[in-house]
Amino acid sequence: MTPDGKHALVTGGGTGIGLAIARALADAGAEVTITGRRAEVLDAAAGPRLHPQVMDVTDEASVTRGVAQAIAARGPVQICIPNAGIAEGRALHRTDTEFWRRIMATNLDGAFWTVRECLHDMRRAEWGRVVAISSIAGLRGLKGASAYTASKHGLIGLIRALSEDYLGTGLTFNAVCPGYVDTGIVSRNAAAISERTGMTEDAARATMIAANRHDRLIAPDEVAQAVLWLCGPGSSSVNGQCIEIAGGQV
Repeated sequence: MTPDGKHALVTGGGTGIGLAIARALADAGAEVTITGRRAEVLDAAAGPRLHPQVMDVTDEASVTRGVAQAIAARGPVQICIPNAGIAEGRALHRTDTEFWRRIMATNLDGAFWTVRECLHDMRRAEWGRVVAISSIAGLRGLKGASAYTASKHGLIGLIRALSEDYLGTGLTFNAVCPGYVDTGIVSRNAAAISERTGMTEDAARATMIAANRHDRLIAPDEVAQAVLWLCGPGSSSVNGQCIEIAGGQV
């Protein structure tokens, strides 16, 4: 089966990786609900087959309401892309509970609520694709980012458990694990690293580029095309997997 004519929902779909995924799915014929907290960002990203829906993944009621509204407008969600996330580093001895909970609420709780709300119709239809956007930090420890690393490991654990729950059905659950992607997150992190360490922003950016094995930033569309493949024909036997997009072995 192809994404053509299906309803896809992409959290954090107004910018960066999420928007690239949403556009790839729309180009393949899907009707795509893009969610986020800022209406103005979503409205700017809207277009043919891209439909904005304000939704805060850190708020369970907002997720429940937002998914229900998307289903009422465009039918059951058959493709779910939990992409919304924040990537911030902080040493553990400087990590307070508020920071820890903010990372977990966005990166893990939000994915759990989103998938749960989309899963009801997938179960009834006996077909669905869930592709979570994790990170190479979900596969190994990322220095100076213990909360972020834990949240992305948790997201992979959720995906692997769900893939076991639905083995042999028409539902698959996979994760994509990018390295450093050329989005605003890299720019913001470069500024944060510069402020914290005193190195220049260019030097901070260079350290992130060097962390990718092929020594360049990854284009958002490279991630989007991997997601599109996992949602398309020929990938139904790919289930419970973590696809690394990092320029080489992590």
